Amino acid sequence: MSKLYIIPTPIGNLEDLTFRALRMLKEVDLILAEDTRQTKKLLQHYEINKPIVSHHMHNEHQTTEKIVQQILGGTKVGLVSDAGTPGISDPGFFLARACLEKNIEIETLPGATAFVPALVSSGLPCDRFVFEGFLPQKKGRQTRILALKEESRTIVLYESPHRLVKALEQFAQVLGADRKACVSREISKMFEEHKRGTLAELIMHFTKTPAKGEMVICIAGISV
Repeated sequence: MSKLYIIPTPIGNLEDLTFRALRMLKEVDLILAEDTRQTKKLLQHYEINKPIVSHHMHNEHQTTEKIVQQILGGTKVGLVSDAGTPGISDPGFFLARACLEKNIEIETLPGATAFVPALVSSGLPCDRFVFEGFLPQKKGRQTRILALKEESRTIVLYESPHRLVKALEQFAQVLGADRKACVSREISKMFEEHKRGTLAELIMHFTKTPAKGEMVICIAGISV
């Protein structure tokens, strides 16, 4: 039976790649990559020579049917994103759903993802949490934030560095400036950093020291 293999890739340190993921990258016949240039760097590092096809949010609706037919025809296909686990704020869901509709089995390998180490390192409760991914940039953004006002679980989301302060300010306005939070950046990379404090303190810090790199924001839920 043909399968779709969903393969997490390193989010920073190349040692994040598991032995199993390395084996699957060598075994599949075709690799679907969010950015072929980025994936080629990883494959070259591990001396893997496999056909790579671009598969990202802008073309997945056009390419998915062809990929499904290739898998049904016996091609072993592996899906990777630029970093982390495909489907977590990256392409993956659309193809996975299409495969399941054709009774194609999906094998998802465990591996790197940014929000888990950020949450565990935040010092906030991590037994129950809600993952919001990237909030909408414009339409629907305020509605999403307002919906989290009474959330008792730890809130986890991704944000780009140039929108970080604005995002913290928006949450402070709705949740309160004294709400505890943590901003993690560059997870698993050389300059990994975790800044903890109230939303007001974090706004002050990142206003003075502009953020760089990939960001994960963890915010305490409302006290009940």
